[in-house]
Amino acid sequence: MEKIINKATIYSGVDSLDRLNQIENKRVWLICDQFLVQNGSIKQIEERLQEKNQVEVFKDVVPDPPIEVIAKGIVLAAKIKPEVMIAYGGGSSIDTAKSILYFSKIAHIFKKVQFIAIPTTSGTGSEVTATTVITDQQVKHPVTDEQLVPDEVILCPSLTVSVPPSVTANTGMDVLTHAIEAYVSVNASTYSDALAEKACELVFDSLFTCYKEGNNLEARSRMQQASNLAGSAFNMAGLGMNHAIAHQIGGKFHIPHGLANSLLLTKVIEKNCMDCKAKSRYANLSRKLGFAKKEDCDSKAVTSLVKQITNLQIQMDMPMKLSECKVKQEDLVAIIVIMSKDALQDACRLTAPSIYNNDEIVKILLSIY
Repeated sequence: MEKIINKATIYSGVDSLDRLNQIENKRVWLICDQFLVQNGSIKQIEERLQEKNQVEVFKDVVPDPPIEVIAKGIVLAAKIKPEVMIAYGGGSSIDTAKSILYFSKIAHIFKKVQFIAIPTTSGTGSEVTATTVITDQQVKHPVTDEQLVPDEVILCPSLTVSVPPSVTANTGMDVLTHAIEAYVSVNASTYSDALAEKACELVFDSLFTCYKEGNNLEARSRMQQASNLAGSAFNMAGLGMNHAIAHQIGGKFHIPHGLANSLLLTKVIEKNCMDCKAKSRYANLSRKLGFAKKEDCDSKAVTSLVKQITNLQIQMDMPMKLSECKVKQEDLVAIIVIMSKDALQDACRLTAPSIYNNDEIVKILLSIY
């Protein structure tokens, strides 16, 4: 039995922030990072809320949300008792808000709160998923609960134009990884396939334009939509070993999540193709995207897909190896067995087309050094 949930109401377009003007007489809690406060970006959110509402700001979000920051947020949640929570920022802001919401409900701090996500990057898709990722002592722990899906999402492309090219590349590759992993997931369905295919199409069509022309609102909007669609796809179908291993790379070496996924993507595709069904799925996606001809054999079609991914990474001048990310080989070797074991405990492995053993994960990690 398939269960398809589309909970979030999505507002999209250059004027989508005006949705905030409709919120009145509420205790509103904004959750973001210091950077968005310091550069004044938060003001465009506050000015739409402050006249008609009581607004508080939690600005302690950091990358890879640690349990300590979430605990601080829970304490404040009990004091503020928000009626509306707004997560403003990248995946870390949205994950922090989700985590605070999750544990606050468990602790009965509040039962009902309107949850709005306003992403400023096109990457995680966290604004439409039931998953958050918490970091505790360099280990990333995914938590999944249907209540974590925001009630509303505001996709305003102008919020993403200031994102630097390197971050645009990293987050864009995160979108592509979400879509591709959802497509070959054991829980993939007709619905998730449609979302994943369109997300991939939008990424290959618009990501490089966003990288080269940061102010291109049309391309930025298409990448927001790609992120949203890919997030919805993996919310339905799940992810796989790419994310399971990437969580370890990010947790141990503090490499941005999207970059960690990018480093692994073609290697995981090649490994997964040892499973005939997964290979057929990758090949089918390659044909759908126009990278391979209908009559091409699966091997040739997958090779074409991998080539297109690699070309995109090269065009965006992305690191292709861990050594290019200032990771020392001795540091990797010292904890590679632990990373492998932790990857096999990661929840993302549950929907992978095939689950690797420790030696296979070690081999993949060494291959990207």
